[in-house]
Amino acid sequence: MTTWHCHDCFHGMPRGATAGGIAVVIDVLRASTTIATAIAAGATAVVPTGDINAARRLAASLPGPTLTGGERGGLRIDQFDLGNSPLEYTPDRVAGRTVVITTTNGTAALAACRDAAVVVIGAIVNRAAVGRAAREEALRLAAPVHLVCAGTDAAVTQEDLLGAGAILEAAAADGDELDPAATRARDLFRKVAGTLAGPALVEAITRSFAASAGGRNLLDIGMEADLPAAAAIDSLDVVPMLDARGSLVDRSLPR
Repeated sequence: MTTWHCHDCFHGMPRGATAGGIAVVIDVLRASTTIATAIAAGATAVVPTGDINAARRLAASLPGPTLTGGERGGLRIDQFDLGNSPLEYTPDRVAGRTVVITTTNGTAALAACRDAAVVVIGAIVNRAAVGRAAREEALRLAAPVHLVCAGTDAAVTQEDLLGAGAILEAAAADGDELDPAATRARDLFRKVAGTLAGPALVEAITRSFAASAGGRNLLDIGMEADLPAAAAIDSLDVVPMLDARGSLVDRSLPR
């Protein structure tokens, strides 16, 4: 049996809530999706940091080819190589390179989970792969799984709850224990998804995104193309996991 907790916004998460557990950090629009995309595209690692100047210094100090990526207010940071759109993280741009990334919400949520035994990055695009890995780690360590939603500007957002629900729908088994917030997240995903599959499911998730706070922010700055990219459910089979050096690298399991 696995126990699943959902924290609908990391700002309200009690200190030490994830200690010793498995933390799945979810910022569907867009840091989680972008990190997973970068690793699937061949990035050597993605190194998260919460500070713009720290990101610049870190990128300059790391060995090998590096890129800076991230956003403030949804837009690419001045003099950074990349923004926070998953569509920018193509193989020809990131393969064989380390990406140092900083974002408004996602990297801050990740920093709030550093006391977890295992930290992975979850999104709609890699929900099945992340669900399998989180469940296996939970069983190996006899520890709970914490689905940690980033939210937007310290507020709960529907897109991250939908991501948490999608992971639960893929990974939670009969007999598992879900806390009330996890149950609500799974119910939300089931309501949006219904019996849909394939392109129709992607379209339904995209519409849900467009109605969410994070989605409206992207529409306002002309980045509507990121919505279907983030809704491409199970399109990636990567599990970005934080290693001992503070880098996110792929730890996906065989199917």
